[in-house]
Amino acid sequence: MPNIKSAIKRAKQSETRRVRNVARKTSVKTAIKKVMAALTSNEDIALAKELLRDAEAKIARAKGKNIMHANTAARTISRLAKRVSAAEKAVSK
Repeated sequence: MPNIKSAIKRAKQSETRRVRNVARKTSVKTAIKKVMAALTSNEDIALAKELLRDAEAKIARAKGKNIMHANTAARTISRLAKRVSAAEKAVSK
């Protein structure tokens, strides 16, 4: 445990940020899993599209907060969108 006042403050700030970042990462992972679950159940493409919009927003927010690298965020969004699009085409045939 730090003894210097500034180091104590820095430790508190780091812990606060760590907890916040973990929550944001978890939120992004959950959103991605919801999209994947909607696609595997093949129930409703409209629901999958809605969940995709939510996931894209959360990923973009995480990217903006430097929790996720920009390229990782773009790649994740692209792959999700590609899967939703493929599922939509498969259903429409």
